Amino acid sequence: MSGFQPNYPQPGFQPGYSQPGYPQPGYPQPGYPQPGYMPQDGYQAPGGYAPPQQLMPMPNSNIPNCPPGLEYLTQIDQILVKQKREILEAIIGFETKNKYEIKNSMGQKIYYAKEDTDCCTRNCCGPVRPFLLDIFDNSNRKVLQLDRPLRCTSCLCFCCLQTLTVYDSLGNVLGFIEQSWSIFTPKFKIKNSAGQTVLKIEGPLCVFSCLGSDVEFKVLSRDKTAQVGTISKQWSGLLTELLTDADHFSISFPIDLDVNIKAVLLGAVFLIDFMFFEKTRGEGERNVGML
Repeated sequence: MSGFQPNYPQPGFQPGYSQPGYPQPGYPQPGYPQPGYMPQDGYQAPGGYAPPQQLMPMPNSNIPNCPPGLEYLTQIDQILVKQKREILEAIIGFETKNKYEIKNSMGQKIYYAKEDTDCCTRNCCGPVRPFLLDIFDNSNRKVLQLDRPLRCTSCLCFCCLQTLTVYDSLGNVLGFIEQSWSIFTPKFKIKNSAGQTVLKIEGPLCVFSCLGSDVEFKVLSRDKTAQVGTISKQWSGLLTELLTDADHFSISFPIDLDVNIKAVLLGAVFLIDFMFFEKTRGEGERNVGML
């Protein structure tokens, strides 16, 4: 037929990409995270795609008097600690090893922590159990170890109160958390490696978390004349609070605080969690006083 031209692709045609509304090569596909997007907890894109978790950039490693792996702590004045939910605990009450994610205030992951205990210890001793808790950085390098011996939690046993020792990756002692005797409110001393008290912690009379409210432990100077920070147990939702012991904490402190003491304050979070907010099947949290 005169003048007929078949409908073949023209020179330079790229199948699919030249159609109106079709994304160009390299353009993010619909439904997937855009550049710079920070995913929310539990987000999962279509097709099972899970975006990678954002990590805090590796800081300069040449920081004087800073134990290996603690360089992150020199750059921040707030830490978020989030305990992972364990479905087995919620369903049958079987106590599993506690695991935590540790992030900065921007939600970037800094460390993760894993409890090192045996099944018998966890389910027989419950919240008072002794434990080793290892803390790892984003390259799976152990940077801290926390050691809690078996002690009593009641103020009636004033000679055997709670304590926790914080070690660096080389096994050197960074400091201690020691419970102070008190009938009504939780009290702790933060000590350096030489055993000298540098900070104190005081909690509220009632550690029960009402709907939507946080429970705050004040971090005070050694003479208690000034508040220098807080350890706050955050409200994590009604179902999480009722059915699990997966708790959320935040810690704030001066950015120029000694990095070793920052690490000890981080250790204090886990001791406070086990003492006041960890529970086993059929048990509640301690609500009022230290008895």
